[in-house]
Amino acid sequence: MKKLKKAWCFINLLRGLPSIILYNLAANKDIIEKDIDRWISCCNLNLNFPKWLYLNWFLLYYPQFRNLFYYRLKKWNIIASKLIQIFYRPLDSLFIYADNIGPGLFIQHGFSTIINAKSIGENCWINQQVTIGYIKDKCPVIGNNVRITAGAIVVGGVNVGDNSVIGANSVVNKDVPDNCVVVGNPAFVVKRNGVKTKEYLNS
Repeated sequence: MKKLKKAWCFINLLRGLPSIILYNLAANKDIIEKDIDRWISCCNLNLNFPKWLYLNWFLLYYPQFRNLFYYRLKKWNIIASKLIQIFYRPLDSLFIYADNIGPGLFIQHGFSTIINAKSIGENCWINQQVTIGYIKDKCPVIGNNVRITAGAIVVGGVNVGDNSVIGANSVVNKDVPDNCVVVGNPAFVVKRNGVKTKEYLNS
């Protein structure tokens, strides 16, 4: 199966060529490369490809990666980011509006997901059916190495601390400290610094 997928990736190189060219020209190429490295790790791939060929692989087989790639290109050249979408259509139920996203964002599945944050740190992980968004005129700030799992809702001017995990279907509308696992609606802390606990979030 992997041999067939590799062959199909090579066959689709012409389709991916415009994206590969823009990737090499982009002023934020270093951030895109860190995204690619992160996806290689999270998808447990070992194809011995150069970065540009991994780019084509992810564009071909992971529609949610397309949205992230176009978001990165938009920060460099908004016109190019729109035109390039005719070759690989983005996932139409994934919306990325964050003001700033650090390198290494991994989006697993990503369908029915809205990412609308003031900022998102490095090496975060966001699953499907997640809503990150506004209450009135304020939206979240997400730290580094945060994982937001399936169906979670994070809204308002909250801060989610570094290395924290938002459990599936949790609703977060209060600040989450660093190094915490939170679950529930409303969300509460079940683990802090690796130790089990039960703590309610402060306003």
